[in-house]
Amino acid sequence: MLKILGAALVLLAATLAGWLQARQFANRPNHIRRLILALKRLETEIMYGFTPLPDAFRRIGEQSGEPIKAVFTTAADNMSSPNRYTAQESLQLAAEKVWKYTAMKAPEQEVIRQLSYTLGTSDRKDQLGHLATAVRQLESEESTAREEQARYEKMYRSLGLLCGAFIVILFY
Repeated sequence: MLKILGAALVLLAATLAGWLQARQFANRPNHIRRLILALKRLETEIMYGFTPLPDAFRRIGEQSGEPIKAVFTTAADNMSSPNRYTAQESLQLAAEKVWKYTAMKAPEQEVIRQLSYTLGTSDRKDQLGHLATAVRQLESEESTAREEQARYEKMYRSLGLLCGAFIVILFY
């Protein structure tokens, strides 16, 4: 009886591990899409709202869902007193702090890092060009993420179950 319970727990743990990894593949394109929408909102705030960056970051954060919300609200907090970081520093610090809670990978973080160098340092037209470039790069990453999702999501679900079954078989 105890062996059966142990086997069931091993099988359950391996299956859950496979499902969690599969969920990462499923969440990544959604998080990238949310980030793209947030950057498009930022573009609108800069172009039509004439909103200062800390206020724009906070507004975009409030409109976005987690984990994108955390990136922009953290950046807004970093730009507000008592911190008073620049737009570059605040966005980079926010990305570093919050990125581990997203399903996004290093290429998306690099896009945000590159974008941070230009925010708040040039005129509106130049910033809009850089935002459009970042959106195009993220759209490319989103299509790659969707391909990876189609390729690997089902595989990891099955692999978790099969690895658990293999471990159970080895113990018997």
